[in-house]
Amino acid sequence: MAEQGQENFRDTIGTLNKEGKRAWVFPKKPDGKWYEYRKYVSYVLLILLFAAPFVKIGGNQFMMFNVLERRFNIFGFPFWPQDFYLFVIMMLLGVVFVILFTVAFGRLFCGWVCPQTIFMEMVFRRIEYWIDGDRGKQIRLSKMPWNAEKIKKRVFKWFIFFVISFLIANVFLAYLIGSDQLIRYITDGPFKHVSTLISLLIFTGVFYFIFAWFREQVCIIVCPYGRLQGVLLDTKSIVVAYDHKRGEKEAGRAKFKKNEDRPISGKGDCIDCFACVHVCPTGIDIRNGTQLECVNCTACIDACDHMMEAVDLPKGLIRYTSEDNIEKKEPFKITPRLKGYLAVLGILTAVLIGMLFLRNDVEARILRLPGQLYEHKADNMISNVYTYKLVNKTVNDINEIHFELLSHQGTINLVSKDDFIIEKEGLAEGTLFIEINASALTGDKDRLKIGVYSGGDLIETTTAAFLGPRSYK
Repeated sequence: MAEQGQENFRDTIGTLNKEGKRAWVFPKKPDGKWYEYRKYVSYVLLILLFAAPFVKIGGNQFMMFNVLERRFNIFGFPFWPQDFYLFVIMMLLGVVFVILFTVAFGRLFCGWVCPQTIFMEMVFRRIEYWIDGDRGKQIRLSKMPWNAEKIKKRVFKWFIFFVISFLIANVFLAYLIGSDQLIRYITDGPFKHVSTLISLLIFTGVFYFIFAWFREQVCIIVCPYGRLQGVLLDTKSIVVAYDHKRGEKEAGRAKFKKNEDRPISGKGDCIDCFACVHVCPTGIDIRNGTQLECVNCTACIDACDHMMEAVDLPKGLIRYTSEDNIEKKEPFKITPRLKGYLAVLGILTAVLIGMLFLRNDVEARILRLPGQLYEHKADNMISNVYTYKLVNKTVNDINEIHFELLSHQGTINLVSKDDFIIEKEGLAEGTLFIEINASALTGDKDRLKIGVYSGGDLIETTTAAFLGPRSYK
């Protein structure tokens, strides 16, 4: 990494050496204003992440993504397979928001909010600093032969990493199957649910592999978000950037010399101390410009500000800024491109809010029984047979359910008892007959409007086709 500079730039990712092998990154422990801000944000997000599956709103889990049963809870709102269109709109809303945010502020999400970064930098990396020491001690420990000290530190660190990975896997499982189900599995004992235990251990292994070995490679190799920067960023985007105008000046960067008058010498404010490189968790040199690996974590800003203070130079050589601000001193502006994304975001938000308000607690579907024609009964009555399916999306039982025709005069008869209950988060299905006098029909295929009632309250309406003889058109 020390070979990077004004005359030399890499043509590979920063975590590969000349032989193409993994170059392990040993970042120096960050310290400074921005790191403190990130710690507070991370603590809040970690609390939310661990608490969300166990918090309930109106009886619904705050966040749940039960893919197997196709049940989702988002901010306490339950979503069923019938609500998939709402889920799609929410996903589109999230994608547009990420694009908008990236166009405006670069990869800020990665450095401040991404779970991978939060766990890696604020949990696992801090444990590593506690056990192995800072950058220099970690490098020496890595080169050290396998003696008693190294074995003790490695085993202790790996054990803690495994325990935390196991805890994360349990929380992850709570998001997938529900916290109540997870607690039941724990109280029953792991060996009564062997398949779940195996899944849990697989998740643990994946998390352990990511945070103990794969680490920053997730952001560099696996995550597609870094590659999106090349498409989404422009010269007006606010990113963590090195002010090359100030840092290089006419004579370029140079080491600091005591009692030197740098303005007269023409040297830039960058003293070539490599503090920004040593502290970078992905092992890059921010002075080479915006790069794929940069996650905007601000560690280089704090490191550079410390050095500027030490040599009595102005802070902000590395800062949140745009290329246009560095080159032309232009302030941040909302561009037509950003306005377009904001408009799309606003439209999607309005559509989602409207659909949420229109969404009912009960989903009703009544369909004619396939292959069955109408039946001509006494007193000129025409009868059709249907199947019904009612989904209760709430956490309360819905009592005294019955059907009524809203569009035509006629009767609805259930094969089972007339009034029934839809259990909480449950499904009720069965068969019913609808009878209408032939004189009330307008053709051979009328459209019926049917009301679903709970006691005397109309809770949902649906439609169904009704077949009759052609002669009654």
